[in-house]
Amino acid sequence: MPHNFLKSKSNRLFLILSGFFISNALIAEMIGGKIFSLEDTLGIAPIHWSFFGQSGTLQFSAGILNWPFVFIFTDIINEYYGRKGVKFLSYMTAGLIIYSFVVMYSSIQLAPAGFWITTNETRGVPNMQNAYSAIFGQGMWIIVGSITAFIVGQILDVTIFHSIKKYTGEKQIWIRATGSTMASQLIDTLLVGYIAFVLGPQKWSLQLFFAISIVGYTYKVFMAFLFIPLLYFVHIAIEKYLGKDLATSLKENAIKN
Repeated sequence: MPHNFLKSKSNRLFLILSGFFISNALIAEMIGGKIFSLEDTLGIAPIHWSFFGQSGTLQFSAGILNWPFVFIFTDIINEYYGRKGVKFLSYMTAGLIIYSFVVMYSSIQLAPAGFWITTNETRGVPNMQNAYSAIFGQGMWIIVGSITAFIVGQILDVTIFHSIKKYTGEKQIWIRATGSTMASQLIDTLLVGYIAFVLGPQKWSLQLFFAISIVGYTYKVFMAFLFIPLLYFVHIAIEKYLGKDLATSLKENAIKN
């Protein structure tokens, strides 16, 4: 990498934002296989929901820990580097996610060392190979649904973001960021659930699919609003780092391109 490349504040910022964007997306995919109880985690009484004849409590994929940060960095990159910047990173991230799953599936096929299989037997894990396979061997339908939803959601997010910005201008960052996230995550939630669990081997009923989707989407909308202060904090930090002139120039180019 040419030395002059890193002298540019805009280039360094893009590398930093890209690193956080890709890392959070990859981590979310890796930990997404764990389903946790939000009420038990917070130590509160179960919150019961009921939709379309289905009922349950608040149980989510651990991947929701990272996805709010993906949304934030999507909007930040969108603001300063435009559609091309977000689309480039989205396609690259999807490719890296596929690569990661290929490597994980390959590692599952490696013959385990005999001593390793029982190394955690005293900790309640009688067979490490089975545990490893269960954790990292996510179903193919989940992977396909997740990647498809990610790409479609990102493209929709960047399009809506700039459409809203045409009306809001530089003001009201939270409206274009939250509005684009709400729209894109609606499609994301429906796509990943339908591909992974309706078309997939679990064959969810449409009633169960829509009920789970409503609960999951409601949580995502809540988190989008909860993270608004962080969105403004990152914007302020970036504006201070770039300086007014460079920040304005990047945002103008993002709109033009």
